[in-house]
Amino acid sequence: MDTRTTLLAIAAAVVLAGAVGIVAVPDAVDDPRAETDRPGQIDLADVVVAPGEIRGETATLDLLVDLRHRGSTVENVTVRHRAIDADSGLLVDETVVDVGDVDREGETTVNGSLDVEREGGYRLETVVYADGERRSQHTTRVAGVSALTPAYADSSVGFTDGNVWPTVAVSVTGTTEETATLSVSVSVTNRGDEASDAIDLRLLLRQADSNVIADEATETVGSVRPGRTDTVTTTLEAPDGYNYYVDAALFDDDVLIDETQGVANLDPQETITANETVRDVSFEIEDFDRGAGDDAADERGDGASDREDGTDDSTPGFGPLAALVGLLAVALLARRAS
Repeated sequence: MDTRTTLLAIAAAVVLAGAVGIVAVPDAVDDPRAETDRPGQIDLADVVVAPGEIRGETATLDLLVDLRHRGSTVENVTVRHRAIDADSGLLVDETVVDVGDVDREGETTVNGSLDVEREGGYRLETVVYADGERRSQHTTRVAGVSALTPAYADSSVGFTDGNVWPTVAVSVTGTTEETATLSVSVSVTNRGDEASDAIDLRLLLRQADSNVIADEATETVGSVRPGRTDTVTTTLEAPDGYNYYVDAALFDDDVLIDETQGVANLDPQETITANETVRDVSFEIEDFDRGAGDDAADERGDGASDREDGTDDSTPGFGPLAALVGLLAVALLARRAS
């Protein structure tokens, strides 16, 4: 065997031995740089805003933040939330959530909250910091916070909103010479998923022109099944011949939860609606006639009657000016005669 053949055989043996070693020890070909962990990365995966506690003037907005982590541990992680008024650009509220060190691969949920007024809209800014360094940010805009119902006024029962069936129905059940007895029926609906608790129905019968309360009543609305409509009926009395507004309100533990209005038209010359007043005014010529007759004279008093009858002390005819002219004429004639 020549030298060249021998060298090729030795080289082939070395390659074969290396291949066997690679198979036997897989980690032998790993990149030595893999022994060093990748630098930790953290950012925002998602931000969700949900209504929290709703009060009379303010509301709490809950922010659910999903943090996405990769690589080695990220130390001293914080999440800052800011609520900025959409119109003025002024800072309304700010909160910082201390997350700490994050070493778990994947996503981690971090909860925060902001308190805002129920009036207006807001720009919510969320920023993630790692050891004081800004890593990721997200902006969410919210509007219509005023439409959120406060917890104390949250009830599934309200007045029925129908196009034909009246929410407040009024009928006359009896009359006397001066008063009328009214039967008022009010419809309420449970829009919730469970039977409701008992609440109060309060009614005010208010005279349309003076706003004077003619009568009032309070009835209990019992438990209403889910999706059902019940009718509550009560009786009111008022002087006849006037028009009235029927103000109805639902109260739960003295908290107003819903209100509506009906009308009772007892004046044949005038009709009103809950949103509009229509007057039927008749025109009579005597209202503008200065010589209205004896009745008008009586209302003005005896002196006026005497003057209309021509029995006062004033000079008849053309009056004082004509008398003066006559005296001057007599004087001129007397002078000529002399």
